[in-house]
Amino acid sequence: MDHKFYYLLLMSTVTTACTQEKPSQAAFEWPKAAAPIALTKPHVRVLHGDTVVDNYFWLNDYFKKGPDSAMVVAYLEAENKYTDTMMKGSESLQSKLFAEMKGRIKEQDESVPYLKNGYYYYTRTEVGQQYFKFCRKKGSLDAPEEVLLDVDKMAEGYPYYNATGFNISPDNKLLAYGVDTVSRRQYTIHVKDLETGTILADAIPGTSGGSVWANDNRTLFYTKNNPATLLTEKVMRHTLHADSKVDAVVYHESDNTNYIGVGKAKSGKFIYLYSGGTLSSEVHYLNADDPTGVFKVFQPRMTDVLYSVTALEDRFLIVTNQHAKNFKLMECPFDHTGIADWKEVIPHREDVLLEDVDEFKDFLVISERKNGLIQLAIRNLREGSQHYLDFGEEAYTAYPATNPEYNTTILRYGYTSLTTPSSTYDYDMNTHEKTLRKQQEVVGGYNVADYTTERLYATAEDGTRVPISLVYKKGFKKDGNAPLLLYGYGSYGATMDPSFSSGRLSLLDRGFVYAIAHIRGGQEMGRQWYDDGKMMNKINTFTDFIACGQFLVDQRYTTPAHLYAQGGSAGGLLMGAVSNMAPELWHGIVAQVPFVDVVNTMLDETIPLTTNEYDEWGNPNDKEAYEYIKSYSPYENIEAKAYPHILVTTGLHDSQVQYFEPAKWVAKLRATKTDNNVLLLKTEMDYGHGGASGRFDYLQDVALEYSFLCVLEGITE
Repeated sequence: MDHKFYYLLLMSTVTTACTQEKPSQAAFEWPKAAAPIALTKPHVRVLHGDTVVDNYFWLNDYFKKGPDSAMVVAYLEAENKYTDTMMKGSESLQSKLFAEMKGRIKEQDESVPYLKNGYYYYTRTEVGQQYFKFCRKKGSLDAPEEVLLDVDKMAEGYPYYNATGFNISPDNKLLAYGVDTVSRRQYTIHVKDLETGTILADAIPGTSGGSVWANDNRTLFYTKNNPATLLTEKVMRHTLHADSKVDAVVYHESDNTNYIGVGKAKSGKFIYLYSGGTLSSEVHYLNADDPTGVFKVFQPRMTDVLYSVTALEDRFLIVTNQHAKNFKLMECPFDHTGIADWKEVIPHREDVLLEDVDEFKDFLVISERKNGLIQLAIRNLREGSQHYLDFGEEAYTAYPATNPEYNTTILRYGYTSLTTPSSTYDYDMNTHEKTLRKQQEVVGGYNVADYTTERLYATAEDGTRVPISLVYKKGFKKDGNAPLLLYGYGSYGATMDPSFSSGRLSLLDRGFVYAIAHIRGGQEMGRQWYDDGKMMNKINTFTDFIACGQFLVDQRYTTPAHLYAQGGSAGGLLMGAVSNMAPELWHGIVAQVPFVDVVNTMLDETIPLTTNEYDEWGNPNDKEAYEYIKSYSPYENIEAKAYPHILVTTGLHDSQVQYFEPAKWVAKLRATKTDNNVLLLKTEMDYGHGGASGRFDYLQDVALEYSFLCVLEGITE
C-alpha cells in the first residue's frame, strides 16, 4: 500500500567488477522439513449479502494487541526457523552474494556537495560504518569541515535507525531533523544548535520527520501524524523557547482520504501547506516573514482537479490537470490566485505528461514524460527561449537533483540507466555546458560494454503495447534456456524508470536477464496509463504483467521453467494476483512486503493508510467496489491448484503493509495449494516496510532473495 516503495532491492546505486567465471550448476536438494501449519480460527465476514470465512484473521492480533499476540509472534518465528532450515544449504551462496555486493560498495565515499545559503553541504561515509556523517563547509570546499550530525554514532545500540528531514534555519545556526528508531515512519523532530553543538529540549514526537523554518529562525512548521492510523492530519507550528508547551494547530485536515504536508518556496518568500488525495488537492500559503499569520487558500479544492504551486520572482506557477489529463502549466499574480485568474503557459498535450517544474530566478526546468521517458526542458524566463537536454540512450532515468539555490544558472541533475552507474551532472543553463561531477565509483572495475540493454513492447489482452526494459550480460543467447527475473509495480502512478544496480550484477553475471514491465497503474505512458490500472481497471495491471512474461517466453528470452517474477508492496499485490491468475507461467516468485489482503485491509480504517487509499483501490463498503476488489485480491482467490515456488518477506513493524497480510496469505496458501513447491515466509522482527536501515545490513535480505532464485536454477556458487 505504499506509493513511496519502489524496488528496495533492485535500485541500489553501487557498482561491481564483472570478471567472475560462469557459476557452476548442480541440483539443489531442499531439506525434508515440516512446514509450520497455522491454527485455523474461523472469523466470519458478512457484507453485501456475501459470507466469507477467514480462518487466519487471528494473525492480526499482534497489531491489534489482542489475546493471541504471543501466538502470532511464535508463528512468525516458526516460519523464520523453517525458512532458515530450507535455505541452509544455500548459506555459502548467501555469504558469497553478500560479500560480492558489499565489496562493490565504496565504503569511504562522499556525496557531491551542494551550495545553499553560503554553505556547501554533503554526506560522507567511512570504512566499516553503516550510516554517514552530515557535514558542511562555509563558503569554499577548501574551508574546514563542520560535522553537523554523526549518524553512525547516533545509531549505536539501535537495531534500526533512520535520520531524515535535515533542515537548516535561514541564519545557518540551527538544524532540525527527524529520527525513527522503530521503522514505523513515526519521527521525532529534534533541533541542534550548530554554534554550541547542543541538542535543544524541543523534541517533537509523532511527526512525518520533515519541517520548514519560517524566516524568523525560531518558528518550525511540521506535519503531525495520528498516533493510531499514522495519517498525516495536522500541520503544527512550533516556536523555540516558547512559554507554551503546546504547539499551535495551523491546519487540521477533515478529509481522511487526503495526505497533507508542508514546504517552502525556493525563493524563501512563502510557506506552502498541501492537502491532496489521488483525485483532488488544495494548497494554502503564508508569507514566510509572518509565521503567526493566517494561511490563505490558494484555490479551494475542486472535484477531480489536482494542482501544485511554485513561486517565481513575481508570480505563481500552477501545474494542474484541470481540463488537462496530462497536466498543463498555468500562472497567476501573487495577489489573485483563484482559478479565474490562471493564465496558460504550457497547454495540455495528448502525448506529453507534464510532471513537475523546478524554479530558478531566470530559468524554469520542466520535467516531462514522452514515450515513457523523462525529458528535461530548460526555459529561459528572460528571453522566452527553450531547449531540451540530450541524454543519448534508448532507455534511462533522468531527474533534477538537489537544487536549493534560487539565484543560480546551474542545474544539477541525476542520470542513470540499466547499464550506466548513477551519475550527477551540473548543467549551465546559459552556456549549455554539461559537467560530470560524479559517477558512482566501480570498486574493482566495471565495463559497460559487457552488458546490453533493450527496450521491447509486449501486447496486452486488449491490444495495448506495454514497454519492457531489460538488461543482460553479453554472451546471452535467445534460446529459452536463460533465467529471467521480471520486476513490476504498477500502482499509484509510480513510474519504474530503468536504473543501474550493482547488486543486480550478481544475477546478470550468473546468466540472468533482468527486465522491468512498465505496466498500467504506473504513469510511464501518461496519466491515462495510471487511470487504466487503478480502481475498476486494476486487473489491467495484472494482465499486462502476464502479457509481458508471455511475450518474453514467446521471444525465447526464457521459458516458464526459468521465468521469475518480483514485486514489493503494491507490487507484491501484483505478485499475488499473477500467481493466482497464471501460476504455470512462473517458476518462482519473490513477493516483498506484499499487499495481498486487499478487501479486509480496505475495510479496516484503523490500519494506517487505508482511508488514504480509497481513490486507488476503491472502498469495499460500496458493493460494486467490494465485488471487483474481491475478484482479484490474492488472499481471497487462493485455490486448490499448483503454485510456483514463492519467497515472501515482511517486517513485524511495517506501517505500510502490516505483517499479517503476507502471514495470512502464506498460511492459506500452504493449507490450500496442491503442489510440493517451496513456500517460504521471512519476517524481519526488528524492521518495517523498507527493511534494514544500514547501508550493508539490507544486503543480507538481498542475498537471501538472490540465493532463492539461484538455487531454483541449480546455481550454487
